Amino acid sequence: MNYKISQRAASLSPSLTLAVDSKAKQMKAEGIDVVGFGAGEPDFDTPQHIKDACAKALADGFTKYTPAAGIPELRQAIADKFKRENGLSYKPSQVIVSCGGKHSCYNVIMATCEAGDEVVIPAPYWLSYPEMVKLAGATPVIIPTTDATEFKVTPAQLRQAITPRTRLFILNSPSNPTGSLYTRDEIKALGDICVQKNVLIMSDEIYEKLVYDGAEHVSVAGLSPAHYEHTIIVHGFAKAYSMTGWRLGYLAAPEPIAKAIDAIQSHSTSNPTSFAQKGGVAALNGPQDHLKLWLAEYAKRRAYAHKRLNAIPGISCVNSRGAFYLFPNISRLGLKSTDFCARLLEEQKVAAVPGIAFGADEYIRISYATDMKSIEKGLDRLEKFTKSLAR
Repeated sequence: MNYKISQRAASLSPSLTLAVDSKAKQMKAEGIDVVGFGAGEPDFDTPQHIKDACAKALADGFTKYTPAAGIPELRQAIADKFKRENGLSYKPSQVIVSCGGKHSCYNVIMATCEAGDEVVIPAPYWLSYPEMVKLAGATPVIIPTTDATEFKVTPAQLRQAITPRTRLFILNSPSNPTGSLYTRDEIKALGDICVQKNVLIMSDEIYEKLVYDGAEHVSVAGLSPAHYEHTIIVHGFAKAYSMTGWRLGYLAAPEPIAKAIDAIQSHSTSNPTSFAQKGGVAALNGPQDHLKLWLAEYAKRRAYAHKRLNAIPGISCVNSRGAFYLFPNISRLGLKSTDFCARLLEEQKVAAVPGIAFGADEYIRISYATDMKSIEKGLDRLEKFTKSLAR
């Protein structure tokens, strides 16, 4: 049988982060001592009160369909969160609950972009952004950045990239894969250009709570009424509450866009999982004590990994300001990122993600969302591997 695959599907690149994580887990299952730096997933458990809320929902028989956009209780809790933490006023009707932060991004792009449109994406980027844009029939326009500017796009670069066909600008701060964090002035400068050019902003804020050294997360939607009208915030529970497998995310948007996304979701996934949504309510409305403990641990790991990476000959690494990633530059070691990571896994049993997945082939991504013992072991092995390249 000659199966015809759509051009839409054939044009996609599989997720390298998931592939690396899957390969590492497979090797571990075979008894191989692998250190996994690949997954963007907290190693902490979901806080108990969140799990208890989900378990209670199951016990109470809360297992049926819900509204496609999420249960009213959770949409209200999300609106309350934006008001309480970000000073943003959203009605529950402007909030859509989805099957994860990734699903929220996909819904936004599908609702706002079509063939002929362009979407401006700074690189390094989260690897799914360009693929989602292509699925919508639009064209990704990539703005390259480097560690020399802490991987931040400049207003001049953004202005040059925007054309009459530009529909959307994707802003991710704190960033996956680099951990970079834009300041209030930097975000305002970029937001001002989008307002002037009438370009929508998809602001991916899923790492909002994971910032270090007293830094401030700023939402572009809060800078002025005009910025608010041009912004769609995508968010989720995965990173700040260690709920990656729950597949629960959300977004907040101007009402017409939220309505369109509601319609799209009603014909694609229907509602997010009913009992998981009760866990989401508990996450937002319950105690937040875990965050301080997690951040302190992440900060220790970040400091150790950053220092160790910069001590390895041939590697340089700017420090992250948020999230739980470092993005070291390996260009002086003579290998592109795919070959580097393949050999690192084969020879030293360390799984890292090639920078090419994020549009930056001279880098690799290291996640420090794993225990300190594993970080120490993995960096010892990485150093041994780089020394072998010098021989």
